[in-house]
Amino acid sequence: MPKIVVLDGYALNPGDLDWKALEALGDLTIYDRTEKENLFQRAKDADIILSNKVPITKEIIETLPNLKYIGVMATGYNNIDTAAARAQNIPVCNASGYSTSSVAQHVFALMLALLNRVVAHNDSVQKRVWSNSLDFCYTLNPIHELAGKTMGIYGLGKIGNKVADIALSFEMEVLATHRHPVRDARLGVDFVELEQLFEASDFVSLHAPLSADNQQIVNRDLLHRMRPTAYLINTGRGGLINELDLKKALENKRLAGAALDVLSSEPPPEHHPLLGLDRCLVTPHIAWASVEARTRLLQTCVENIKAFLNGKPQNVVN
Repeated sequence: MPKIVVLDGYALNPGDLDWKALEALGDLTIYDRTEKENLFQRAKDADIILSNKVPITKEIIETLPNLKYIGVMATGYNNIDTAAARAQNIPVCNASGYSTSSVAQHVFALMLALLNRVVAHNDSVQKRVWSNSLDFCYTLNPIHELAGKTMGIYGLGKIGNKVADIALSFEMEVLATHRHPVRDARLGVDFVELEQLFEASDFVSLHAPLSADNQQIVNRDLLHRMRPTAYLINTGRGGLINELDLKKALENKRLAGAALDVLSSEPPPEHHPLLGLDRCLVTPHIAWASVEARTRLLQTCVENIKAFLNGKPQNVVN
């Protein structure tokens, strides 16, 4: 049976899922986390390695004599040197689509947190502000409906389309910018140029994969095109945003607020520029991490290995 090593299993399974399906495929060793200095020692005898975020470089690939397969416990695979793996005839297989509903749900959790401020209102009630109020109700800020507002979606892939579905159910107008507007046209979504997306939207939600072409694409220029009442939502990749530009835009009230599930450095340094800002919500990269999404991810990883062992690897990215 093949020797299978999971290098950083904690994010996928912090203890609420079952590894049995993976155990059935080989001699399995699971590490919650693997640092660079431990990588070779842990992977040196492996036929199959699974990584979420552990970098698998050309150097390490060329020093693992038994390695035959690299499984990515995620959709993104920029931490894997896919060319080096291909040169060694090692397939790199990822998982996609498992977190679509989970991420879209989190987008609207962030939007509603910005608008309704449920936690802040609850905190005020627990501090007896309501008990001492002269009126039967009060609000900490004006509350607006999503109905009639405009949702701008940067990247209309699987997750972007799911966000569009939910936005339409809230009776929002939906704009999108996308590489293939004619091919992927859909009812209820109007395709516009990037600048117009930022100018016309009440909410801009980022869903394009990160590449060299769009690194820090959300910069001073685009942020200054946003309405001062508009909000920026990012559950995609932190590198899509120039974070210093966003900090300045928030401080100067160029936009009403931002809600981010991803940052350019994760975990962020304690003095990250977007931490501690009044109108910037940050969650710790959890949009993908519902129990249901992680269950689907684990099952996809298992099915990918089964396909490889049967001589028909699937979801190959190299």
